[in-house]
Amino acid sequence: MDSSTRQDSATAKLMEQILYEVKRVVVGQDRFLERVMVAMLAQGHLLVEGVPGLAKTLTVKTLANTVRGQFKRIQFTPDLVPADLVGTRIYNQKTGDFSTSLGPVFANLLLADEINRAPAKVQSALLEVMQERQVTIAGETHRVPSPFLVMATQNPIETEGTYPLPEAQVDRFMMKVLVDYPTDEEEYVIVERVTGPAVQVSAVATTEQLAALQAECRNVYVDPSLVQYAVKLVSATRTPDKHGLKDLRRFITFGASPRATINLVEGARALAMLRGRTYALPEDMVDLVPDVLRHRLVLSYEALSEGLNADAIVAQVMSKVPQPAKPLEHEKLVA
Repeated sequence: MDSSTRQDSATAKLMEQILYEVKRVVVGQDRFLERVMVAMLAQGHLLVEGVPGLAKTLTVKTLANTVRGQFKRIQFTPDLVPADLVGTRIYNQKTGDFSTSLGPVFANLLLADEINRAPAKVQSALLEVMQERQVTIAGETHRVPSPFLVMATQNPIETEGTYPLPEAQVDRFMMKVLVDYPTDEEEYVIVERVTGPAVQVSAVATTEQLAALQAECRNVYVDPSLVQYAVKLVSATRTPDKHGLKDLRRFITFGASPRATINLVEGARALAMLRGRTYALPEDMVDLVPDVLRHRLVLSYEALSEGLNADAIVAQVMSKVPQPAKPLEHEKLVA
């Protein structure tokens, strides 16, 4: 067994241990947990939409414990100010000096609960940290810890007292994931676990090991034909006419940005790695397309009046843009 094979085996075992520990606490939500892992490996951020009580907070907190990371949660409210997130300068009357108090964004895993309840200035402060991974307070720059993952949640059933996220800023989220109710069987197990003895989660990795996994993820092979597929998918949301989707033109005001193409490629890499491969396949990218594109499309009033949502538009785009054939390179790697 050569060194690269041993390394691949060790990587797969470590990710398996992390997932096992999280699943000891979190019941069901396999797809959601997979997306959290993809975002973590690809160094992206998640926007999650789901009603309260679906283990969104529990998932991120448990994951932080398994990798010995620092977890913080911010409850967004209308009276929040940017300093409540990033920190501020505090004056000490005794010494006459100013000291810097860093805010809760300085964590490995940050949960921004109900991000649409805070005004635009606070949302912008968080989204700036997500992009730059640093904060400037009184002219002094402070970098957030690495690895750094932000998971922001939105509650779809309450709109009163909320501030919609600007389209240009929501583009900074790698994926928007929709979390649904558990099945009856899963809910039965949830009740048993919550009302039974508390499960103690073991830390099976360190943040340094997680950073190494992120670096390894960048080495996953993505064939040029798969990159071209991502480009065509995103291009079809901007100029549907060129891709045989003339009817969609009236439903889309603005298509997805180049960030979507980048996130599709990075996401396919991470998902391939999670599935134990050193190369990405078309199905890795196909699985992520709705999550990567749904929050990046700005639909027209005509689309909304006809009851169309972003997922329906994305489904039409995917049906028209053909998937690439599995490249020969994969056969060489498997052989």
